[in-house]
Amino acid sequence: MTRTASVVALVVALAGIAGSVFVGASGLDTVMGCGPADHTYPDQTARDWVTQADHVVVAAPVGEEDTGRRDYKSGPVSYETDRKVTFRTDRRLWSAARPRRALGGDFALVAPGWRVLRAGGTRIKRTTGDAPRLETGHTYLLALRWSEGAWAVLGEGASVPFDGHTAGSGEWCGRVLDKDDVARGELFSRSDDHSLEKALLGKDEQAVVRALTRAARKK
Repeated sequence: MTRTASVVALVVALAGIAGSVFVGASGLDTVMGCGPADHTYPDQTARDWVTQADHVVVAAPVGEEDTGRRDYKSGPVSYETDRKVTFRTDRRLWSAARPRRALGGDFALVAPGWRVLRAGGTRIKRTTGDAPRLETGHTYLLALRWSEGAWAVLGEGASVPFDGHTAGSGEWCGRVLDKDDVARGELFSRSDDHSLEKALLGKDEQAVVRALTRAARKK
């Protein structure tokens, strides 16, 4: 996790969801939330977003397909996959003055897929640490960067549940949270967590635009 505990991670822990999740092909690991956080690029503050991202969007997955299958010769997991998730761009909230690539009405991201058990073929959701899994039927706030020929989210702090156009409401770690869940997590979160993700909880697109506009002016 980051230096400052994620509010939604606390929600999961307080709800008793935190527990065993499959890691690798060899067994189980117990974690808070759903795994170690991924911060490919700086992603915590509004300044990080406007410095590192090409676009910030509200988007909804409209389809997915398995990709990147990896087979294992031994252990409880027979194979695992990623998912290629296709998104509909609902609203573009901010774009860099010179984005690395223009963003159209739809785009795709590679997201965690499945682990399939050798015994019985049971499919188990794979997750990204302390972040949404990016599932159809939900909406997300995403800070996107064109990287190595594909779109990617900056990191855990730049992928926010956004059902009902409300930051913090929706799917996270393969679970569904509502505003009351997030409010409980916020109550117990660290006071030195000054991330944009936390500042936006319970707020709408206009709050996102204001935060990014202020940050861009200070660059």
